[in-house]
Amino acid sequence: MCGIVGYVGEKRAAPLLLDGLRRLEYRGYDSAGLAMITPTEGGGYELNVIRRVGFVAELVKAVPENLAGRAGVGHTRWATHGAVTEANAHPHVDSTGRIAVIHNGIIENFASLRAHLEEEEGVKFRSETDSEVLAHLVRKFYTGDPLEAVRSALAVVTGTWGVAVVFADHADLIIASRNGSPLVVGKGDGETFLASDPHALANYTRSIVYLEDREIVKITREGWEISRLDGRPVSHAIEELGIELGSSEKGSFPHFMLKEIHEQPESLSRCLLGRVVPETGGAKLGGFDLTPREIVAIRRLGILGCGTSFHAGLVGATAMEQLARLPAFAEIASEFRYRNPVISADDLFLAVSQSGETADTLGAIQEAQTKGGRVMGVVNVVGSTIARTCGRGVYVHSGPEIAVASTKAFTSQVAALLVASLMFGRSRMLGPGEGRAFGADLLAVPGRMASWLDANATSHTGPIVDAVELLVNARFVFFLGRGVSAAVAMEGALKLKEVAYIPCMSYPAAEMKHGPIALIDKQTPVVAIVPDDQMRDKTLSNVQEVRARGARVILIHTEGDTEAAQLAEVAIAVPRASALITPLLSVLPLQLFAYRAGLALGRDIDRPRNLAKSVTVE
Repeated sequence: MCGIVGYVGEKRAAPLLLDGLRRLEYRGYDSAGLAMITPTEGGGYELNVIRRVGFVAELVKAVPENLAGRAGVGHTRWATHGAVTEANAHPHVDSTGRIAVIHNGIIENFASLRAHLEEEEGVKFRSETDSEVLAHLVRKFYTGDPLEAVRSALAVVTGTWGVAVVFADHADLIIASRNGSPLVVGKGDGETFLASDPHALANYTRSIVYLEDREIVKITREGWEISRLDGRPVSHAIEELGIELGSSEKGSFPHFMLKEIHEQPESLSRCLLGRVVPETGGAKLGGFDLTPREIVAIRRLGILGCGTSFHAGLVGATAMEQLARLPAFAEIASEFRYRNPVISADDLFLAVSQSGETADTLGAIQEAQTKGGRVMGVVNVVGSTIARTCGRGVYVHSGPEIAVASTKAFTSQVAALLVASLMFGRSRMLGPGEGRAFGADLLAVPGRMASWLDANATSHTGPIVDAVELLVNARFVFFLGRGVSAAVAMEGALKLKEVAYIPCMSYPAAEMKHGPIALIDKQTPVVAIVPDDQMRDKTLSNVQEVRARGARVILIHTEGDTEAAQLAEVAIAVPRASALITPLLSVLPLQLFAYRAGLALGRDIDRPRNLAKSVTVE
């Protein structure tokens, strides 16, 4: 959600900034812009600001090939305040045209600040955004010291920000600050980089530093100086950027989403590698740093996440209760953070996030920590804010996920939570034989997943194609499941909405009778997830109920279950697995439904409208 890049060095800045913006396109945006510090004929410097609505490709067309300047900042905007227009795109410039600002986040008191600047300072605003107030505030406090001007401006601001500021008066300088919106600084040879996501820097540097909240940095080609907003100096150890961040090309695949669906066997293997211990029937997650005695002392476990991560958390909570007999729940992080939850010192929370930057999940973590709860992260991006805020946790190792609609991160999150459940179970209630059987079944999933994808993912005929034909012609779709399959149904519905823009909803199958069944008619596709588990017979009864109302049933079932298949207009078999593991397999056809339906309807598969990969604002 919004992207920031910056560069100061010996090279022409524009090509580097544009490349960085391209690498941030996956985050979701609606406009893009650059602010370059360029030399004038008289020997001075000026700001050259170029903005365009649409993709970075439109900005590239507008930037002159020979644009000079060895320092500048770039931005991709995801609209919050104000429509998608060139005037609202970043960077924003002060009234003198000598200071430019780019900003991620939300300025909560912008209305009062804007009113003051208009009425008391005579400022004429050119946009509808909250971000423009920053440019004018920096100008108001600027007396020749850029660092102090930005520091003073942020002192009167309430909200969240990742902000970068350039001054025409200082041709080799960027001032940046972070509060709730990520920023990372990278060092090269005679050059320094800035970005909101380390992914943008992977081609240029491996030496990086992550800013913490309420820190400000002075960036020059020689390096950086970091301090707190209150002026106290700060020193950060330089970290090594993970090499996997560089592998983000589509290869032979037409879309990142399809590539990432096919990468799931490999990403799942990485997630499980060395963590399941078949000999003892147990598991080990060193990042949790919990002894068996500490695991037994946990009173309750909460799993916090948003969107796809919440759905993975629902599976994880069920697994914790069944394997570890530990009271567990999953909750949407944005609700948890504001409901004043009751938390005890012996509660443990797992914060699940692909990006590790999700604002609502960060807020939930801080609420739990404030009340004395322990929080550990389940994240994909190494060094992300959630990983650093929690301090302990587990990386899911799914690798870069570029498509906005999450696929391999979901299965890796589920797998990591299943491993955690096995680890906790062996310390609490689970016997070694049961643990060995569960662990062996879990380790077999990547192979089963690969075989299923090889047989089904690229076929141009068969039940996947038949199901998609029903879905793309529907005005509304229901997804049903019970037990852990209810969470899979929620994930399937979310994917179809995200990628194909088809209206749909999911329900635990028995809930259909409590109202939603009124919407069923002969044109309604119902996708039912019915693995061969303890809920199979009851779910099939619910399927009979929607069939009796004329629904066109698409049924995901365990291979060999011919009785279930006979109840469907389209039946799709997935490999057999124990009940808690079935989500790793039953979600595969749902991911393909979304991908192929979006393709058939001409959607932008990897960058669906209005969405962002990393939601860094509330």
